[in-house]
Amino acid sequence: MTFAAAVTERTRHLKTRLCVGLDPRLGAYRDVDHLRGHTLDVLEVTAPLAACVKPQLAFFEALGLSGFALLEEVCAAARLLGLPVILDGKRGDIGSTAEAYARGWLSGAHAGDALTVNPFLGFGTLSPFVETARGNGGAIFVLVKTSNPDQADLQGQGVSERVAVEVARLGEQDEEGEYAGVGAVVGATHPQDLALFRALMPRALLLLPGLGAQGGTAAELAPAFHPGGTGALASASRAVGYADGLDVAASREAARRLRDELNAALG
Repeated sequence: MTFAAAVTERTRHLKTRLCVGLDPRLGAYRDVDHLRGHTLDVLEVTAPLAACVKPQLAFFEALGLSGFALLEEVCAAARLLGLPVILDGKRGDIGSTAEAYARGWLSGAHAGDALTVNPFLGFGTLSPFVETARGNGGAIFVLVKTSNPDQADLQGQGVSERVAVEVARLGEQDEEGEYAGVGAVVGATHPQDLALFRALMPRALLLLPGLGAQGGTAAELAPAFHPGGTGALASASRAVGYADGLDVAASREAARRLRDELNAALG
């Protein structure tokens, strides 16, 4: 089953559109072992409430070799729990370097089922990621309009719309399935733009980061979804993983609350 099919099936079966982000910050822990235990505990308790999980590669890379080992452990644990994995790496480069990134993060032991990808070196640089994802039944999420305030420096004035059109074009090459293997990142912090991007990319899964700590609210996200509540995944990281310090029970309850708020927003 492809990533798009698996995450959509899980959305329908468990009635959840929540993507749980894992951003393990070393400064919050006694040591790497403490970080490891808490990260795996958060993953386990939130899994029944989530459509997918999104490890942020930067926080694992910052730990060096132990971080890569933990990432492999997280991916393996997620798969045992039935959770599709989106690696949030925002990778993008030219030629053989893009091919290496694609191989590294979309195939192999520490690979995800999907990867976030930066298109701003040119649309041709997306090809290795698209091809590798398709060859492994995976997906990519192309940055279209990100959740941070500074995105307006480069993503305004029609640029995001141009990227969205390219995402839709690439997705048209996926002839089978309800949703294409080329999705888009559109920040939950831009609710006024969601209907536009939903219309520009009708078969793309939309990843909506910024729920919670960055100010995105579930009540405003309905325009990103198709009837029936599919087609988008709302991501929360700090608002779940550090809902009340390192209290794992609080993380579970935060995930439950966000899942329920998203469901309520969709009627």
